[in-house]
Amino acid sequence: MDFRYTEEQLALQDTLQRFISRDYGFEQRRALTRSPLGYSPQAWTQYAELGLLGLPLPEEYGGLSGSGVDVMLVMESVGQGLLLEPYWSSVVLCGGLICDAASPAIKQAILPQIVEGKAKLAFACYEAQGRYDLGYVECSAARAAGGWQLSGKKSVVLDAPSADYLLVSARTAGARTDVEGVSLFLVRKDAPGVSVRSYPTQSGGRAADVELKNVAAGEDTVIGSVGQALNIMERAVDLGVAALCAEALGIMVALNQATLNYSKTRKQFGLPIGSFQALQHRMADMFIATEQTRSMAIIAAINAPSDDAAERRRAVSGAKAYIGQASRFVGQQAVQLHGAMGVVDDVVVSHYFKRLTMIDMTFGDADHHLGRVSELLR
Repeated sequence: MDFRYTEEQLALQDTLQRFISRDYGFEQRRALTRSPLGYSPQAWTQYAELGLLGLPLPEEYGGLSGSGVDVMLVMESVGQGLLLEPYWSSVVLCGGLICDAASPAIKQAILPQIVEGKAKLAFACYEAQGRYDLGYVECSAARAAGGWQLSGKKSVVLDAPSADYLLVSARTAGARTDVEGVSLFLVRKDAPGVSVRSYPTQSGGRAADVELKNVAAGEDTVIGSVGQALNIMERAVDLGVAALCAEALGIMVALNQATLNYSKTRKQFGLPIGSFQALQHRMADMFIATEQTRSMAIIAAINAPSDDAAERRRAVSGAKAYIGQASRFVGQQAVQLHGAMGVVDDVVVSHYFKRLTMIDMTFGDADHHLGRVSELLR
């Protein structure tokens, strides 16, 4: 199998890198993290103009029908630039879920808006007591006139503050941990009964705790079949995890470059510290870990769209487990090789390390996915 990028993919990568170097410098990003929105609306408009928002979405809805490797390429650039816009949550995660399981009417209503940058979505799937278990759902959906009424709470909903719509998992039957009985609903964030408590994350983005009190949801807002949403949620999360692996790869590449540049300019005993053999060995280990991460990210990107759940989970969880360990190693080495500067807020290395830590904890840390792989080997 040929893992080289095509000419079109290389051109897209070059465009993204030029955009980041020209319009998304570190100081601009720091200013955005302190802004009320926490991201750049102007950059979001540019993503739409470049076709990024429609990259993985079907052509019939204005998208480009891109592959998992195309998404990997974009997410690698997202990591290198530490981009704050909700590309992952809106386009990859929620956009992919709607493509996979929503009714034609919902697809027609939502997907063109995503492509044009007019609608942003967030996935409200986890609850406080559930940790990484998508099947732990206490939020309830009861039958009501014209559809359903949703009540419950969702925790750490990434990018919810900027979202126009929420994809909310709620239990329509069974006990809180039953596999059957979980349904998924498309809910407007400004619908009566929806309250959102926003807060910044450690990596500079935004998240929120969402509470729903008797929120009306019509029959036409159900994604997939009533009571059968867990499988489509797991598939969407696997796609999201594969994209996060690519983002982590981009960050690790950037950390290696930043560390190499620093080692050439920082002097000790009259010599650049990069001339010391012990530090050269550590940077070589960082490079090896990053290249192994690239291989695992490619495997995850190729297998994430698979209909074979066991094959998909094995590839995605294997990648997430390895990359969680490798990113921790590369991040720690980069911080240490920068000395005291590695943890200073006005040095980009500390922000890269924070984002790597956030990625490791999102949708299951390394230990969680290692356990998932072990279960598949039984």
